[in-house]
Amino acid sequence: MDPRPVPPVPRLFRVAVAPVQAFFKLEASSGILLALCAVVAMLWANSPWAHTYEAIFEAPLALGVGEALFHFTAREFINDGLMAIFFFLVGMEIKRELATGELRSPSRALLPLIAALGGMVVPAAFYAAFNAGTPAIKGWAIPMATDIAFAIGCLTLLKGRVSHGLVVFLTALAIFDDIGGILVIALFYGSGLHVAWLLGALGVTLVLAACNHYYVRNGVVYAVLGAALWYALHHGGIHATIAGVITGMMIPARPTRRGREVLRELHGFVAQLLNEPEDEEVRSSQLLYIEERLEDIEPPLTRFVHLWHGWVGYGIVPLFALANSGISVRGMHLSDLLAPLPLGVMAGLFLGKQAGIFLFTWASVKAGLAEMPGRARLGQLHGVAVVAGIGFTVALFVAGLAFANEPHLLAEAKLGILLGSLLSAVVGYLLLRFAKAPAALEPAPESRTDAP
Repeated sequence: MDPRPVPPVPRLFRVAVAPVQAFFKLEASSGILLALCAVVAMLWANSPWAHTYEAIFEAPLALGVGEALFHFTAREFINDGLMAIFFFLVGMEIKRELATGELRSPSRALLPLIAALGGMVVPAAFYAAFNAGTPAIKGWAIPMATDIAFAIGCLTLLKGRVSHGLVVFLTALAIFDDIGGILVIALFYGSGLHVAWLLGALGVTLVLAACNHYYVRNGVVYAVLGAALWYALHHGGIHATIAGVITGMMIPARPTRRGREVLRELHGFVAQLLNEPEDEEVRSSQLLYIEERLEDIEPPLTRFVHLWHGWVGYGIVPLFALANSGISVRGMHLSDLLAPLPLGVMAGLFLGKQAGIFLFTWASVKAGLAEMPGRARLGQLHGVAVVAGIGFTVALFVAGLAFANEPHLLAEAKLGILLGSLLSAVVGYLLLRFAKAPAALEPAPESRTDAP
């Protein structure tokens, strides 16, 4: 035992730093931070300092030199530039689930795929029913996506009430939602296709595929190729953030060597080291050798996800929420809230999502295509379906694309997203909080202590 006394924790650390560390260790912390940024944006945009909100996010920026100079606003930099990194992380998460996760076999992927299909088609139909024949119809894809950070954060607050199987089901469903949203953005929210640039993008994609095949692990290579793909897609007429998804899908997801093989090698190496005299210079090279061997069993995808997860969850996505959730309600009346566009978004998120996911899942289980996830009761499944109506980040992103040049319609869409997501979160939480616990979480019959 080490005889040296443990130094006392400084009071400043206990008071100021320790609570922050505890917050970031909380599984729901990224969703909470996202919600706080949305609230701050709303308050800011309706405060006496509202002009500073627009002044900051509409501030002109420039990047490049000479004729290659790009002009954009701070909000455009966040939405089109930084959000490409968000979609890069989404692409890697999809690749990981398809390669080694819950979606690696067709039998496991079938039920969340069917549920996601219902959760995309039915909300879009709800929206279209409210907005058919109006200029707002082009926002039909807004209520299709589930915000995974918010939704999983909501379930995290219900530990002990929701089985692991249901959490996995919602996660897989949200991933399929992301895939559907990505395809919709790529196919329906471009700006006119330019074949030459798209051929260039195809060429870059083939180079990325070669990097994946030959197991390139250098992050700089993927950063350069991803930027080139972003540039080509931007000029090719497909929304450039799709470059992030493609690049993320090209990161190698499997290790180069088997873990047991590397551990045996390191076991022999460490045993040899213990019989040699200790030398500071030699130790550095030995540690480097061990680090390189461990990299052989850590896929680049795992390393990149770990590297970027914090930056995206606690930086980029909250900044996106701050830049896009500031809706001024000054001069708005109840009639504005009851307009077809916000009503369509709210109905799609709150009613369409739960109806599509619940009915498609229930029908699949009844038909014998799959088992109920986590042995959940119908009440629990319904609660999760309602929570899936939290469609914040990607919904705001799609709204920005659909109504980029129509600020009044964009404000109405954002208001519908915020209210529909809030309603889904509150009602879904209450349903799961007071629903009977799923069978998978109930105590075994012999361990019950109920009175006779």
